[in-house]
Amino acid sequence: MTDTKNHTSDPTSCSLQGRVFSPQSLSELADAIELAFDYRGDVSIALKSGEVISGYLFNREVNAECSWVEMFPSSHPEVRRVQYDEVASIAFTGEDTASGKSWDTWVTKKESERKMDAARVASEAHARGHL
Repeated sequence: MTDTKNHTSDPTSCSLQGRVFSPQSLSELADAIELAFDYRGDVSIALKSGEVISGYLFNREVNAECSWVEMFPSSHPEVRRVQYDEVASIAFTGEDTASGKSWDTWVTKKESERKMDAARVASEAHARGHL
């Protein structure tokens, strides 16, 4: 499978964001689709017809007769199903929301919200003469 991302020397960077996989076999395609299924961001699937579908890949079926993926396209309200044999490449184009310091960012945000709530409650109590 060809991966066209310029790899970084940063050992902590393990995100697929920015990578493009051009599978050369059904096995490689299945591997790339599993990565896309686990990815927490949008992907762009280039079809052999030249069409590119961007969106969130949320479902897939792998079987010998008819393997497919399903996506919520960014530009269309209805679910799109794509057969494996139509796929030319998969690009990890959206922001990987599970990468990097997401946990640290979430903790910081929640702590800030908690402090704002405490200040609001204290202000309301002070206005009522309870503090």
